[in-house]
Parts: sequence; structure tokens; C-alpha cells
Amino acid sequence: MTQSEAQGRLPGIAPVSVVDIGSNSIRLVIYEGLSRAPTILFNEKVLCGLGKGIALSGRMDEDGVNRALQALHRFHALSRQARAVSMHVLATAAAREAKNGPAFIADAERILGCSIKVLSGEEEALYSAYGIISGFHDPDGIAGDLGGGSLELVDIRGSEVGKGITLPLGGLRLSEQAEGSVEKAAPITRKLVKDASLLKKGKGRTFYAVGGTWRNIAKLHMEMRGYPLHMMQGYDVDPAEILVFLDEILSGTAAKSPAWQTISKNRRALLPFGALALREVLLAMQPSRVVFSAQGVREGYLYHLLSEEERALDPLLEAANELAILRARSPEHARELAKWTGEMMPLFDVVETPEEARYRQAACLVADISWRAHPDYRGLQALNLIAHSSFVGISHPGRAFIALANYYRFEGLHDNGETGPLATIATQRLLDRAKLLGGLLRVVYLFSASMPGVVDHLYFVRAERSDLDLEFVVPKAYHDFMGERLDGRLQQLSKLTGKRLAFRFEE
Repeated sequence: MTQSEAQGRLPGIAPVSVVDIGSNSIRLVIYEGLSRAPTILFNEKVLCGLGKGIALSGRMDEDGVNRALQALHRFHALSRQARAVSMHVLATAAAREAKNGPAFIADAERILGCSIKVLSGEEEALYSAYGIISGFHDPDGIAGDLGGGSLELVDIRGSEVGKGITLPLGGLRLSEQAEGSVEKAAPITRKLVKDASLLKKGKGRTFYAVGGTWRNIAKLHMEMRGYPLHMMQGYDVDPAEILVFLDEILSGTAAKSPAWQTISKNRRALLPFGALALREVLLAMQPSRVVFSAQGVREGYLYHLLSEEERALDPLLEAANELAILRARSPEHARELAKWTGEMMPLFDVVETPEEARYRQAACLVADISWRAHPDYRGLQALNLIAHSSFVGISHPGRAFIALANYYRFEGLHDNGETGPLATIATQRLLDRAKLLGGLLRVVYLFSASMPGVVDHLYFVRAERSDLDLEFVVPKAYHDFMGERLDGRLQQLSKLTGKRLAFRFEE
């Protein structure tokens, strides 16, 4: 019987839960385990509005407090039901600033049976930065995390984090200070952002937008612009375009679109204030790109619990390898492909950037995750699984590349209605690479039968014959694999690349 390491759940890790007590909402997220690319097992949010009224009364809203405590009873039960081995509870602006904050924290700790970490503004900025580092490959820019009560800003270069600052500019707080008027909120926002000298260091770099209100702005932008991939993590927009869109929100034009109804009623009221804050930040910073992040304080807090060795791992490749363990016929074979394709690319005159090499390796690791589907639908299932997976450390064009490469690997080296939407996201360079990778996989998979031990013995070499460019060398031990189907696949690859290809059988 063939042995496999594939499991329904990843072996060797146990669930952990994080409760995030914010000014506008509290949320429970239960993760499969503490790892470089944690997967969410359960996620629930309750909009309590704890920060409602703090700007005027200095106290958390009593109704919000009662709703929050009630929700924490449920969150505690859910965490235990999921067999979480640890619970981490974080509280932000409302709890640290309100006069009744300490009493609320004491009640919450009794319910949850664990201590609650009330974050300072600087700590909140730090964990937001860690959230960006955990979710983006080699980030460079300024992260802004907009909550209900505050806005945290912090400079990030790779894995280095600068000193963060916090501004009293949360959507809920701003709405109350301005008595619900966007016009009154504008000068308040402008003055606070103008004093944030940190933003000037971000000119020409990336702004990473974190927080529920800003994510809803991105969601609305996707809907109204007809963006084909509804994936928040890594959604990248040109600053000039997003500024125009923010003006549409502030003017009320966006509210007339049917897409406005896709935003929850509780979020719609705060959307203009979030748009105002984002507009002023972008005008002050002048970034080259605006990228939205689904990763924030919660993920950043988990990231800081990892060892240095675990932090240094590539989150994309870790997640792809985990998916291979869970769904591939042989994860070992997937790893062989990642190595083999890297060795073959130069023979096809391909020079990869480090980013492109990461994407290719990830595409190989997940190349067999749809094998249980009906043969007619394996390509489509691979396309959908990859395009909508919870990968981090990857751009949307990179995600499209990985999905399309595996579609071509199953369906052939052509485009159709299934590939059209994703193809608009990828660059032409990535589209060409996706077809090349798909073509290589279509050839080599017919030798391996998706099992390890063969791929490392097969290789292309530059041909000595004048009528050929490359030869695919097949050692004598593998001659029995040969057949008409293989030759047809090789000629498809030849037509795609413009290179004259043939098999060479070693004696």
C-alpha cells in the first residue's frame, strides 16, 4: 500500500485562539495552529461599539459593554469546543482609554479565564507591523491600522520595524467628534495627519492599509470596478485611482451604486470617515502603491510568538507545502517538481527574479491538489482552489500565475472563458511563464504518475544536432514510459516555446 503523509488536518500542531477587543468590534479567530502561515478554523465578529461615546464622556458605552461580555461567554465556549490549547486576548483603544476600562477588563478576564493584554498605542502599531511582515514578502513602506478609536502608523523595511505612533483618529471616534458630519471631520483629520511627520518617510513607497473600515472600502472598490478576484489580502491599487474613489464615497456617489448594499449596514455609516482618514494619509504620504491587508494585529501577535527560525520561513511556500501535504497524492513529488522546474527554466532562456522563483515553486507544490476531482474538472478546480485560497506573501498577479499554471497543466496550453478573468490580473510576462510551467508539468507528469523517484532522473540538455534546440533525455531505466501521448505533449511545448524539441533515449 502506498504510504502518504497527507492528512485532513496538519499533524503536529494544535489550535490556538485570539480574541481581539476593539473599539467598534470584538472578534474571535481560532487558528489551526501556531505556524508561519496559520489557517483559520473559525472566525466570528460582533459589532459592540465599545468606543461609542468615549470622545465625549470618557467611558465605554454601557450597552456595548454588556453586549461584549455576553459575546465573550460564547467566544470562550467556542474556543474550548475547538480544542484550542491557548487563548490570547488583546484589547485596544477603547479599553485602554475609558474610565470604566479596568472594570470591563476584570469582568472579561473572569469570563475568559485568562489575562487580557491591553495594548498601548505603540504596541498596537508594532503588532500591526508584524501582521504586515507576516503577510507580505519583504514589505517596504508604512502600515496604517484604522480601528474604531485610533489609527496606528508604523514604518516597515523587510523585517525591521520603526517606532510606531498612534493618532486619535478611529472611524467611530472621528464620527462622534464631528457629530456625524463629514464636513466637520475633515479639518480634524487634516490637522492630526499633518502632525504625523512619520508619513513623510513613506513618499514613493507602499502604504499598507489595515482595519475593517478600510477593507470594506477595498471591497466596495472591487465591486464597483468589476475586479475579477474577490481576495482582500494583497489587493493593490494605484494611489491616484483610490483617491478618485474616496472622493466618490465622500460625495455620496458611491452610495448610489448597487454595490453599496454589499457593505453591512453597521459599516456603511463609518465608511465616509474611513475614506476621509485614508485620503488625508495618502495626500500626506504620497505613496507609490496602496495595498490592502487582511493581516493585522491578531496575526502580528501570533507572528511575534514564533521563534526566529520560524519567522524567517517563506509564508507562501510554507502554505503551499501544507496544502500539498493535505491534498496531493505525494508531497515529496511536488517538492521534486519545484526543484526540477527551477533547473530547467534557464534552458528555455528564462531568467527568474527571486519573486518569480517563489511563485514557480509554490505552483509546483500545489500542482496535484485537485486530483480527486473528475478528470474533466481538475483544471477548473485547481484554478478556483488556488485563486481563492488563503495564501499570504503573494501579490494578486502572482496568485493568478499559480492558478493559471495549474489550469494549463490539466487543460492544455490555451486560454478560454475560464482563464479570461484571472488573465486580466496577471502581467503578460507571468502569463507566458504560466504556460511554460504548465507545458513542462504536462510532459513530466506522464513519467511520474504523480509519485516520487523519477523526476530527478529526467532532464533537458542543449542539443548537439543542428536540427534541434533541446533534447529531453530519458535514461534507459525509463524507456517503458514512452508513448504517443508523451510525444504529443513535447510537441505542444515545442510550439509554445518556439524551440525544436525531441526525446533522446540513453542506452
